[in-house]
Amino acid sequence: MAASVVPDPRKNRRVGILAAGGALAMLGLGYASVPLYRLFCQVTGYGGTTQRADAEKVAGLKVGAKMIRVRFDANVAPGMPWQFKPEQVTQDLKVGERKIATYQAHNLSGREITGTAIFNVSPEQAGKYFNKIQCFCFTEQKLHPGQEVRMPVIYYVDPAILDDPAAKNVEEITLSYTFNETPASAAAAQARPVVQPMEKPLDPAQARR
Repeated sequence: MAASVVPDPRKNRRVGILAAGGALAMLGLGYASVPLYRLFCQVTGYGGTTQRADAEKVAGLKVGAKMIRVRFDANVAPGMPWQFKPEQVTQDLKVGERKIATYQAHNLSGREITGTAIFNVSPEQAGKYFNKIQCFCFTEQKLHPGQEVRMPVIYYVDPAILDDPAAKNVEEITLSYTFNETPASAAAAQARPVVQPMEKPLDPAQARR
């Protein structure tokens, strides 16, 4: 008769600790992956991600001779009751030249809505050279019922684009924004009490019957 194997409690405990450690490590990587991915996109321009210019970078800027046309696009997420559009279709500028473009947003609903704008440019290889100095997309935008606002974006195209074989021949760049309602704003809308319609008052003549 074969002898039964008695499990080693120390070995089981060691395996359990290793498994728990692995799970925590995977969880940490999951949380870290989002900001790391954003940083990667901002540095490389991957997926048409634009750049945010700081004061030092803008101060040393030189305007080149090459002209580039920027085309503006505006969208809202499905179900978001905003009208959102650019005030200009295109702008022409020299590389290194600062320009200001303006968008309009109009809250068509009867409730307060807070939105955030996600953005990208195409072609993708131009993303790391498209710099925004000021933009409504840097912060959340809150619009009251029926409110309409004009929102500026100040931008330039880095002259370094001329040194990139993959991007130096770009003649037109499309800047695209899509507004999404923030989760907190959407949750507040769902939490609003439903107002029941008032019952029609009784006719005094009927009341006397």
